[in-house]
Amino acid sequence: MSEVRDGATRLRIDLGYDGTDFHGWATQPGLRTVQETLEAAIATICGPDAAPQRLTVGGRTDAGVHARGQVAHIDIDDALLARVTARRVNAVLVREMRGAREERSVPDIVVHDIAPAAPGFDARFGALRRRYEYRVGHQGTAVDPLTLRYTAQVPAELDLARMQRASGTLLGLNDFAAFCKAREGATTVRELLAFEWDEDAAGTLIARVEADAFCHSMVRALIGSIVAVGSERITERELTALRDAQVRTNRFAVMPAHGLSLEEIVYPPDGELVERANQTRARRDAITSD
Repeated sequence: MSEVRDGATRLRIDLGYDGTDFHGWATQPGLRTVQETLEAAIATICGPDAAPQRLTVGGRTDAGVHARGQVAHIDIDDALLARVTARRVNAVLVREMRGAREERSVPDIVVHDIAPAAPGFDARFGALRRRYEYRVGHQGTAVDPLTLRYTAQVPAELDLARMQRASGTLLGLNDFAAFCKAREGATTVRELLAFEWDEDAAGTLIARVEADAFCHSMVRALIGSIVAVGSERITERELTALRDAQVRTNRFAVMPAHGLSLEEIVYPPDGELVERANQTRARRDAITSD
């Protein structure tokens, strides 16, 4: 795990955000991101003389992706600990919203809790699994204006039973290279723990996807492949063959970001945090999320 410097304490931050107006989690020059916005709020609280600190995140989301259950950590000088609370950070975020050029009626980041982390906690490498949800509206279902920002629309009728069966064939430990954007030196082997679908009262299809970790664009590509099965553009057998080929394909589309939300990151009991972080670091050089 990453060591906490002397005279500092690691804080765990639980938060959620509407990703619509963010260019993803990670700081990028000249662009509004979740990391930059949250770090700026913490810096405002700590004061101009405090050394800048970087957040480490559990699930690095792409531009337009939302989160209800994001987790991050930051190391704060002990002398400043009392200042860094969820209430104060949220207050700064509200001020940032009111002073922004973009017209927003409510903050698009909400910090649920900030508390000292257990010894050995690492938001990124300590996670056991991550759970996402994806919302898909399709032909014949009503479009709800209150959830339109968070639901991808597919102009075809989808067969839920076919989608359930096909999703089950992707479970387990596999090389998901066909569903990931390649990154030099990073493995595409992941263990897909759950992939199932439900339908709400309006007929919107909601996927739950859970894995130890996800590589770049993997969740949205998985959803796209199952939508292709559900619309009968590819067969279940073809999907399995595409997975086993371990090569990116244009047989299915990567779904839009706005239908995706990071719902939960699960960590082991406190006594197992160090061991888990060490195991994860040994298994892969980099973990990225959708």
